[in-house]
Amino acid sequence: METLMPDSIATMNEAQGDEPLKSIAEAAEALGVTQRTLRFYEDKGLISPQRVGTMRAYSKREMGRMLLILRGKRLGFSIREIGEFLALYDEDPDQKVQAQRMLDATQHRLAELRQQREAIDQTISELESIEEQSRGHLTAKGE
Repeated sequence: METLMPDSIATMNEAQGDEPLKSIAEAAEALGVTQRTLRFYEDKGLISPQRVGTMRAYSKREMGRMLLILRGKRLGFSIREIGEFLALYDEDPDQKVQAQRMLDATQHRLAELRQQREAIDQTISELESIEEQSRGHLTAKGE
């Protein structure tokens, strides 16, 4: 599918020799998010689309950052944590610090999820017991 973009973006791409830039509408569609979502992450400083006049233009780098942001949100990391990971990626060329922080955050998140799973399993068990008692009561009453 050919990317449709204003002439000014196409000219900018040719001059830079980069991958095609995407408009906010194209970026939102490609990522499966709303334009408002992209503006939100820009406001939070997590992405910095290029500007062509007043229009936002998303490079391959910004699209990659958005994929990382969306993955981080899906895994339950906070915007602050995601921002720290992205900042470390930019500042730490060998990514040792980033890898250590990611390991720490991942271990913490796994511990949280395991506690939640334990609480859910306990709640399910209690509800199944109540369900069984209620059915027994209704059966005893002839219903």
